[in-house]
Amino acid sequence: MLREKDLQGVYVPIITPFDEEYEVDAASFYNQAYNLFQDEVDGLVINGTTGESPTITSEELDILFATVQAARQASHTEVPLIIGTGTNDTRSTVRKTEAAGKLGADAVLVVVPYYNRPSQQGIIEHFRQVASAGVPVILYEVPHRTGVTLELNTLRTILDIDGVIGMKDSTPNVQLVSELTRLGSKPVLCGEDSLLYAALYAGAKGVMSASANVETERFVEFYRSFAAGQREESKEQFDELLPLIRLLFQEPNPAPLKWLLEKQGVIASDTLRLPLLPITEGLQEKLAAYL
Repeated sequence: MLREKDLQGVYVPIITPFDEEYEVDAASFYNQAYNLFQDEVDGLVINGTTGESPTITSEELDILFATVQAARQASHTEVPLIIGTGTNDTRSTVRKTEAAGKLGADAVLVVVPYYNRPSQQGIIEHFRQVASAGVPVILYEVPHRTGVTLELNTLRTILDIDGVIGMKDSTPNVQLVSELTRLGSKPVLCGEDSLLYAALYAGAKGVMSASANVETERFVEFYRSFAAGQREESKEQFDELLPLIRLLFQEPNPAPLKWLLEKQGVIASDTLRLPLLPITEGLQEKLAAYL
């Protein structure tokens, strides 16, 4: 199980490759997971939004988790594996969290309930119920996707719940991580890739970066430099990554990542499941510079 003190470093929400028949491509998934382990990431998230979680069945999740466990074993590492289990139905989220624990997940990533826009108290009770499942919980705050913004006191209350070990912050600035750091919060990982350096500087303990599916070793190097106190070098390394990060979010994630990974020969196809579509020719031309 993942512990609060270990929630730091570079965590990658891994893509889910599909073949041209839209079925999970376990061989390609193994390749990508193995590569990430070789690049010494500090954690993987399976079934996150970057992994197209809305389209993944429980049976497919079983296949993905068994595959990533095999890749981890082959890499001779103990990198923690996190499963995305968040939904906008508390009972469903609890069931998914319990199932993740049975699979062997080290923690779960639980997004704030989306679309139905519950009250702040309702969100607190949601996380209290999920944490009672007995699997370490990472709170995921991403207001532009959920339609609701957590108040600071709500966040502090959730983070005080036993079993909630930290959070992923995908708010559009570093105000939240700065305030939580000042107040002595549990660990915060930055999930807004364009703010990775600024968030670390403001007190984040690490990053949960979709962009790090590609050029992974450079993201790890950037974080390691920062953690070693080499702030100027780390800033330069991040500034060199920023143009790529901006391109990767120019069209809906994870389409640009999948296109690059296919062209690099890591996965067999850049297929996505609807409603997501492959990237445009214009973006392909821009990303070709990274091949």
